Amino acid sequence: MTQTPTTAPLPILSIRGLEKRFVLHAVDGRVVEGLAGVDLDVFPDEHVCLAGTSGAGKSSLLKTVHRTYVADAGSVHYRKATGDVVDLLALGDAAMADLRAAEIGYVSQFLRAEPRRGVLDVVARAASRMGVPVEEARDRAADVLRRVNIDERLWATYPSLLSGGEKQRVNIAAGMIVAPRLLLLDEPVSALDPSNRAAVLDVIADLTARGSTVLSVFHDLPAIRQLADRVIVMAHGRIVDEGPAEEVLERGKELVPA
Repeated sequence: MTQTPTTAPLPILSIRGLEKRFVLHAVDGRVVEGLAGVDLDVFPDEHVCLAGTSGAGKSSLLKTVHRTYVADAGSVHYRKATGDVVDLLALGDAAMADLRAAEIGYVSQFLRAEPRRGVLDVVARAASRMGVPVEEARDRAADVLRRVNIDERLWATYPSLLSGGEKQRVNIAAGMIVAPRLLLLDEPVSALDPSNRAAVLDVIADLTARGSTVLSVFHDLPAIRQLADRVIVMAHGRIVDEGPAEEVLERGKELVPA
């Protein structure tokens, strides 16, 4: 009996030769190499965690993929829902903005929100921008705010009046209210206490179960062990180790902050 060969999955994100340099104008004009030729493939439904010591290039990699930073060299090929592949670094600003709104989410530890809009509105508008009808968006916003433990009494409050941990959870709620095809997470639980951290990690795990592909930065081993399928260890802007999460953590503990 002849077996049909299994077709390997195509990457949703394919990074090649990615370079990013920073000029320290405020110091002496020296050039710091943030990314030094990074090659990385991320596959559908995978959660890939970037690990390593501070300054290794993890956040720079996420921000360059998101186009918050402009790369100096390389390519970032993204496979859209249609199957078409585009180089994110070569897209025009309008096309990149459309792709962010429709398919690529980004959540950092910092909340950027309109100062005169309440918490529920901030989160609901994130869903509306991705095509969710207004009433459904508000229902979804209420559900995700409950899941990340934002007290209902705060839903009409301006985000600027919240604590750091509350702002971070509102930011997470807005970024995850609709499961994006590709989600970039940059230290999303850094300011959270243990109970709220656990709630947020559950929300992230649920997103991958719903089909989101995740590329993340975490600074604690328990979160990496709970969520990551694969770990990429970075140092000095380069990938120095990669593989299944437990294997990498066992052989490279000195490169991953405890």
